[in-house]
Amino acid sequence: MGSLYIGTAGWSIPAACACHFPTDGSHLERYAQVFNAVEINSSFYRPHLPATYRKWADAVPADFRFAVKVPRTISHQAKLKACQPLLDAFLAPVEELGKKLGCLLLQLPPSLAYDPDIALPFFDLLRQMYRGPVACEPRHASWFSGPAGRALRAQRIARVAADPARHPRAALPAGDRSMQYLRLHGSPRMYYDAYPDNVLEGISRRLLRPDSRTDARWCIFDNTALGQATANALALVELSRPRRHGRGSRASPG
Repeated sequence: MGSLYIGTAGWSIPAACACHFPTDGSHLERYAQVFNAVEINSSFYRPHLPATYRKWADAVPADFRFAVKVPRTISHQAKLKACQPLLDAFLAPVEELGKKLGCLLLQLPPSLAYDPDIALPFFDLLRQMYRGPVACEPRHASWFSGPAGRALRAQRIARVAADPARHPRAALPAGDRSMQYLRLHGSPRMYYDAYPDNVLEGISRRLLRPDSRTDARWCIFDNTALGQATANALALVELSRPRRHGRGSRASPG
């Protein structure tokens, strides 16, 4: 069924969940002994030095993977236009993660409609510069149309399945099906509320459903404002363990 990656947006460890993590090491080192993936959101707001990415890569096990969020200078300010210098500046340091770079995450602003004259040249440029997995979280309704979906598939870009969904189709993965990327922001209050057990059970069943088209599934909890993301991710690891060979508490590739 491919690899399954479960984690949170950022690697902070809330005090309420600290008992589930080792006591020694940096926050990232402790986090990576329990989860096998993390989403780096800070890259959206500011650049990081190559040495920083190398340090992060050295702090985690060999099977750990990072998802790195594309900077807002590209997605929100340039709005995907004339981005080659910005992509150069972003990708060169990120490559220091080496094999531990799992994918890039491109989140688009809600106001950015699908325009093939802008999106297609940007995707072509991105694919010339980076050939690894990419997940895109569009939020304008026009991105959930047939032409946009076909454009994403053609460029091997997965469309994020998001909750809460701004559009009915936003809850479903689309685009390139070799990767599925779930971003769970908390519901009903985004970033704050925890998911109840019955919802997590449904997410686990969804993640463990066999699909020969899918090589990797990601589930990232972004309801971090009150630390609910960590508790939800820990619960999902427990729910997913029976079908994944009982490798202890740490989330591992399936």
